Amino acid sequence: MTSSVRVRFAPAPTGLLHIGNARTALFNHIFAKHHDGIFILRIEDTDIERSTETSIDAILKDLKWLGIRWEEGPDQGGPEGPYRQSQRLSLYRGYADQLLKEGRAYKCFCSPERLESLRKEQLSKGKMPRYDGRCHSLSEREISKMESEGQPPVLRFHVKRGSIAFQDLVHGRMTFDAEGIGDFIIVRSDGMAAYNFACVIDDTLMHVTHVIRGDDHLSNTPRQILLYQALNWEPPAFAHHPLILGPDRSPLSKRHGATAVSQYREEGFLPEALLNYLVLLGWTSPSGEEVLSLEKIVEEFSLPAISRSAPVHSLKKLEWLNSIYIREKDEASLAKLLLPYLERAGISVNALDRNYLKQMFGILKENLVVLSQVEEYLGIFFDEKFFLEDGAKTILSDSGNRETLRQVLQVVESSPEITVDTWPSLHAQLENKTGRKGKDLFAPFRAAVTGKTKGPELAKTLPLLGKERIIRRLRTALEIT
Repeated sequence: MTSSVRVRFAPAPTGLLHIGNARTALFNHIFAKHHDGIFILRIEDTDIERSTETSIDAILKDLKWLGIRWEEGPDQGGPEGPYRQSQRLSLYRGYADQLLKEGRAYKCFCSPERLESLRKEQLSKGKMPRYDGRCHSLSEREISKMESEGQPPVLRFHVKRGSIAFQDLVHGRMTFDAEGIGDFIIVRSDGMAAYNFACVIDDTLMHVTHVIRGDDHLSNTPRQILLYQALNWEPPAFAHHPLILGPDRSPLSKRHGATAVSQYREEGFLPEALLNYLVLLGWTSPSGEEVLSLEKIVEEFSLPAISRSAPVHSLKKLEWLNSIYIREKDEASLAKLLLPYLERAGISVNALDRNYLKQMFGILKENLVVLSQVEEYLGIFFDEKFFLEDGAKTILSDSGNRETLRQVLQVVESSPEITVDTWPSLHAQLENKTGRKGKDLFAPFRAAVTGKTKGPELAKTLPLLGKERIIRRLRTALEIT
């Protein structure tokens, strides 16, 4: 192996990129950057029936959106390619033949029905299910006969007795008894290399120095170490991080809400906020800060600092972080991000004054938790989207509030154009005229001119709406019976 750090993220392209897998990719990416190493993207697409090009494209898109970049991968190549397992089958066959010739692997013809029956029998006796090695003793004549009859075998690795130990960079020393593993499949009956076999060959040939992955792979590691030993290869260092749990402390799944990176992107979470959040799930900055740039995370990150306890997904925490990142955006950058949501809502953005949009977004960014929420406030600034929410109607149905609005209308009609500079004077006039202050004054005013019971500050909103529109909406509100 080379002395410099080389890590990899190796997703199976059978669906959307889960935020748990994205977190694994981030840990690898950050670790590589911290050590000035190489980050490799490898696509594990040996499951031909479930792997799709659409999924590969989506995974690459989501990783790039998060700000993850790789030095070697399927889209740009590299010295140890190809970087798709489906294109590396000849490599796997060669090493499978080697293990077969050396007696470390053997052909197995057991049917799925027999294996299922064996599994049930072992479970009924309180034993861990494992292959019983029946085909290990087949003679050459028996193997030839079954092959001539068209029975496709799998290739199993023969596991000898003993223990397998390794030092995990997160969990510490781990020890497994080989007795509980059983002879496992390394090549399936369709000729495809099984996960553990292909993984070991690829990690070795790609000179991977550190394997950083979820602890759902802990049970795979002893199998892989046995393969490394059989092939006389040095294993990489291993680091298994705990998986993300849902609020009920079960593995995070769709029943807990959005789990795919693309879902969070579409809802309007910013990539830097999601990245910041995912890294904080199980890792804490030595500074104690929670709002961290990627550069700061790279500087401070270490594998031993990852908690051994499984983190719990908190949508509120993610939303809090996202709202901070939204507020930090300048109006021009925020406008670029929000325009697609206006278009989705049917607003013809090409005809809109860009300065007006920047001012509008500058006002709204204090209220947005996710970008898609901008659609909730469009009725304030666009008449074609204006409507009175039920809460606003309730406020406007109160006779006292209606009298307040009549007095507000009189003051606004006799006042100059509302601007940031004239607002303090108008505010004082409204209080003097109505005899009301605070919520008693502004609740009916807000309900009438925005159609809502809450939203951006009126002091900032009213100048952007303009006197004419404010008067028109006040009159309309007073006409409601």
